[in-house]
Amino acid sequence: MSSTSEGEPRREDRPLVIGGRSFNSRLFVGTGKYDDLELMREALEASATQCVTVAVRRLQLGVPAGKTLLDYLDRERYTLLPNTAGCFTAEDAIRTARLGREAGMSELVKLEVLGDPDTLLPDPRGTLEAAEALVKDEFTVLCYTSDDPVVARQLEEIGVAAVMPAGAPIGSGQGILNPNNIRIILERARVPVLVDAGVGTASDVALAMELGADAVLLNTGIAKAKDPVRMAMAMRAACEAGRNAWLAGRMGKRLYASASSPTEGRISIAGE
Repeated sequence: MSSTSEGEPRREDRPLVIGGRSFNSRLFVGTGKYDDLELMREALEASATQCVTVAVRRLQLGVPAGKTLLDYLDRERYTLLPNTAGCFTAEDAIRTARLGREAGMSELVKLEVLGDPDTLLPDPRGTLEAAEALVKDEFTVLCYTSDDPVVARQLEEIGVAAVMPAGAPIGSGQGILNPNNIRIILERARVPVLVDAGVGTASDVALAMELGADAVLLNTGIAKAKDPVRMAMAMRAACEAGRNAWLAGRMGKRLYASASSPTEGRISIAGE
């Protein structure tokens, strides 16, 4: 393995693989909260995402009679990630995940078991209970969780395919509030880590990727931007830039200045 100029091993650009599926794009995007379905399609295309989340409980909301959201998603282009958004008990989340699979969406599931209607933070006990049941039921579980490294480890021990710590409360747009906890989760995890929830703008995505996240999942930051399509483009670029920055390895921080030009020796000038 090659090394950096400071002797540290270079990070390897391995593909992102979850549940046997390989993804080139590390930006996962949701399908909710758009003003209309055509705008949603344009934003998804601009983001270059390969995986979109679909709330099973809301498949028919905001679509013409006789159709569901699935009719507006290109199954050749996108991997569908059904989610259990809106579930506040383990039993409800398990039932919702099974409905998504029976609808032919996927054996993948983004598991959410919420514990509070105001903050939409996850219920740790309900999340662990539902995760264990769904793993036994042969789902590929990507699990939304708090930024608690202990809960993340417990979920991994249960057998989830990925852990998804929140950057901030869902839909808040506050960005990455506790990068230190995210960093601890990343250092310890042996499964992919996707930062999920709270991302508001491109710099939030870049920060998550610079920390070493395997991917970022977001929805509101694009859907509720003043120009969702342009924001989707920005999120895409930020995801790629943050990933490249992490792979490159940032310089160390210094308290004092360090001159860019040589301070010792004499540089000869032609003609002297």
